[in-house]
Amino acid sequence: MMDIECSSELNEQPQMLPPPPGTFIDREELIQHVGEFAVSQGYVVTIKQSKRDKVVVLGCDRGGVYRNRRKPIDESAECIRRRRTGSRLTNCPFEVVGKKDDGLWVLTVKNGTHNHEPLKDIAEHPSARRFSEKEVLLIKEMTEAGLKPRQILKRLRQSNPDLLSTPKHVYNVKAKLRQGNMSVRNYKSLKPQKSAVRNNYLSVMEPSWRQHNPPRVPNLIGGRFVDSQSFASIDVINPATQEVVSQVPLTTNEEFRAAVFAAKRAFPSWRNTQSTIRQRIMFKFQELIRRDIDKLAMNITNEHGKALKDAYDDVLCGLEVVEHACGLANLQIGEFVSNISNGVDSYSIREPLGVCAGICPFDFPAMIPLWMFSTAVTCGNTFILKPSEKDPGAAVMLAELAAEAGLPNGVLNIVHGSNEIISTICDDDDIKAVSFVGPSTAGSYVYSRASAKGKRVQCNIGAKNHAVVMPDASMDTTLNALVTAGFGGAGQKRMSLSTVVFVGGLTPWEDKLVERAQALRVQPGTEPDTDIGPVISKQAKELICRLIQSSVGSGAKLVVDGRNILVPGYEHGNFIGPTILSNVKVSMECYKEETCGPVLLCMEADNIEEAIDIVNRNKYGNGASIFTTSGVTARKFQTEIEVGQVGINIPISAPFPFSCFTSLKPLFAGDINFDGKAGIQFYTQIKTVSQQWKDVAAGTSSDV
Repeated sequence: MMDIECSSELNEQPQMLPPPPGTFIDREELIQHVGEFAVSQGYVVTIKQSKRDKVVVLGCDRGGVYRNRRKPIDESAECIRRRRTGSRLTNCPFEVVGKKDDGLWVLTVKNGTHNHEPLKDIAEHPSARRFSEKEVLLIKEMTEAGLKPRQILKRLRQSNPDLLSTPKHVYNVKAKLRQGNMSVRNYKSLKPQKSAVRNNYLSVMEPSWRQHNPPRVPNLIGGRFVDSQSFASIDVINPATQEVVSQVPLTTNEEFRAAVFAAKRAFPSWRNTQSTIRQRIMFKFQELIRRDIDKLAMNITNEHGKALKDAYDDVLCGLEVVEHACGLANLQIGEFVSNISNGVDSYSIREPLGVCAGICPFDFPAMIPLWMFSTAVTCGNTFILKPSEKDPGAAVMLAELAAEAGLPNGVLNIVHGSNEIISTICDDDDIKAVSFVGPSTAGSYVYSRASAKGKRVQCNIGAKNHAVVMPDASMDTTLNALVTAGFGGAGQKRMSLSTVVFVGGLTPWEDKLVERAQALRVQPGTEPDTDIGPVISKQAKELICRLIQSSVGSGAKLVVDGRNILVPGYEHGNFIGPTILSNVKVSMECYKEETCGPVLLCMEADNIEEAIDIVNRNKYGNGASIFTTSGVTARKFQTEIEVGQVGINIPISAPFPFSCFTSLKPLFAGDINFDGKAGIQFYTQIKTVSQQWKDVAAGTSSDV
């Protein structure tokens, strides 16, 4: 009896399992999941029914050919009917359904059984005999030459006699070519010893978002760059030429939820990935950034307008953060205290938060995204990045390099938009922390809205940097520093110098300052030896011009006027030349507001105490420098000045990543700053563990 049962079990056909149900980012990911699992089990799926934005029904495509297709001469109508009925293949009952629910696709198994044996080799199935990549290209060429499907098929069979495709298949490929779709799907053979083999998808042409003219900037969701379904978009305009470089779609709510879902889904495996593996990815990432630094810099110049040398500095400053991230494991070490009680040890460990988000400004398209996500993901978090809608290209290129370096799907995601997407980021319950750099109004809004939802928040907002020049300062060194810090990057950098306080008066400095400012070359950033490029937009130029005119109307003296500068060949560019205003008072609008342009405000003070008081009373006082040859004066300034960044005989600049970028309230909203140890503290949380182990003698019972 036992032998019979064993024999029946051996003769029983192998069971083909249905794909496990789950939730997926989009329709394509769901279909890919079902298709890959099906191949691993020995069957092939096909789309039975589809409503692209609502539901897709997948069934089992048994394959095979119709039997006895040739019609006998003396066959009656009844015989024809019976022949057709008998020659059809019986449909397999297997069926799974994918439905869109709240922006995500949910897979359910309606019927997981099959009425046939599994394929031992996937090449047995007709779908495996689809056209190869080379054949698709040949079909395209022969179609353009005017050949018909039968003629195309005849020529293809000359080089591939085993080709089983029909003219209908050629027609279907031609239809896809007209739609711009040239994707080719190849199946690898199944080996009996292996149960899972992934499909190999080859793409002949660039993705659809790059085929637009101008190209549309894609979202990055779950490891795939996908074109947004949104019809609304924002033009990314070259500030020098006014040409549309690309278009930024306004990411839909469904796409945003898919990005958060992808990040949340990727977090458990990423947090459990060895820290050394995460570091190796960062090592590879920094290597790839160096390889493509020319492309990154050129993209920044085309979208932002800054001089090419400044664009290189932008990338290099961000690269320093990536290099620092390669050694973060040493900074995540916890603490251990032995025997704090009878046999009790206590230790603390740092753990990632989960899904984090970053909202970036336009002034550093590469550095600030790298500030944020490099540290966050190396600490074990997953990340949602929202680049500036004015220059998002560098962030997308960096994400491509991160994927090439081996960053797993879903660890880094990118969404686009303006005010609405920022509010959505602040409100989402799955996002645990938000980093923000940008103007004060937006930063205050982000801090209040995100913190009200219980998120960890860091916001660097606004910027008004001062320099105090003492009468004993070195003339050449000081002037070089003032001109470089005041007009570099067209004055649009967060660390740009906007106000100079001359202790003892401006007169000894004015002529040489004007001479050096007028010697600066104003031209497109792509030109060699450019000192000042255009400002980011026409709106920014109009605001700067309005603030200059308002200052003159309030009594300021226009020492150098750069508003009417013309750059040959670029008459429509957003160019403003170096501008110097003197006799500026603290009550003027240009001093109270952020200028964000190549405008240097000159003020005067009778002594160091008055100069320090001017700086301390400005609510946008991000950083301040002093130029002097007196150590006593410098020490007094360092002690009494109330800013986060202090420079002595140098202008303030972006700190090295192993130090901390500090700003004081109200320019910083939050508890933990950027960079260095503070950056790690922001993206991790401490868990304290107490443990006790006791030796219990064998056979003894413990008291209850």
